[in-house]
Amino acid sequence: MTEKHGGGLSLPPFYTLSAFETIGSTNDEAKRLADSGTPEGQLIWSRIQTSGVGRRGRNWASPSGNLYCSILLRPECNATEGAKLSFAVAVALYQAFTDLLPNPDTIALKWPNDVLIRGQKSAGILLESKSGPDGMLEWLVIGTGVNVTSFPEKTDGLPATSLAREGANTTAEAVLENYAACLLALYKQWKSTGFDAIRKEWMRHATGIGNPITVRLADRELPGIFEGLDETGALILAEENGTKKLITAGEVFFNTPVP
Repeated sequence: MTEKHGGGLSLPPFYTLSAFETIGSTNDEAKRLADSGTPEGQLIWSRIQTSGVGRRGRNWASPSGNLYCSILLRPECNATEGAKLSFAVAVALYQAFTDLLPNPDTIALKWPNDVLIRGQKSAGILLESKSGPDGMLEWLVIGTGVNVTSFPEKTDGLPATSLAREGANTTAEAVLENYAACLLALYKQWKSTGFDAIRKEWMRHATGIGNPITVRLADRELPGIFEGLDETGALILAEENGTKKLITAGEVFFNTPVP
C-alpha cells in the first residue's frame, strides 16, 4: 500500500488523517491501528481499495474516483449501543449529499444503512467492532464507500447510481470533508443526548415508512407495514394480523417502487 500523509483535506481537529493511493481495505488498516492503541478520530482514506468488503463479506468494488474511508471511534459503550451509530453515519451521508446534489429531495435512507438517490444505492456502510471481557467496546470502526464518479452494474438487490450521475459536480475529497464534519457533529450529539434525536432524524428522511414491505430473513420472508424504528434501531413491522415484530437484521424489499 502507498501512503501519502495529509491529503490536502480540510477536516475538524478531531480527525487524524492517513491517506493512501492504494490499500487493501481501509477497514482492515483502521482495525490494525485500533488494536495498536491509536486514539479515536483516526481516519483512513484511500483512492483505491484492492480488497474492499461490504456487508456480509460481499466484495465492494473500489475503482479510483469514489470515496473509501474508515473512521476509528472509541465510544465507551457496549456493542448494542455502538451499533446504533450506523444510523448516525447514514444521516451524516444524507446531510453531506444535500450540499452537493442539485435536487436533494431525491435522497432517502433505507433500513438498515443504505443511502439512496432516486431509489438507487449510492453508498455503503460497514461497522466493525471489538469488545473487551466486560462487554464494553474497545473500538468501533466505521467503513464508508460512496459512489462519487462511478457505480457498479450489480449490487445486493438494488440498482446503483453515483453522485456524478445525479448531477453533482464534486470529488471524493469534497464528499469526505462534508461527511466527516457531519458525522462528528452527530457523534457529539449521540454522546451528549443519546440515540433518540438521531433516530427521529433518520426516520424523517427514511423511505417506505407507512408502506408495505417484505423483510427477507435467513429462513423466511415477512410481509407487513414498515412503521418506523424502535428505541434500539430495530425495524417495526406491523403484520396483517396486527402483530408487531421487531426486526434487527434482514433485507428490506419495497412492495411498490421506491420514490
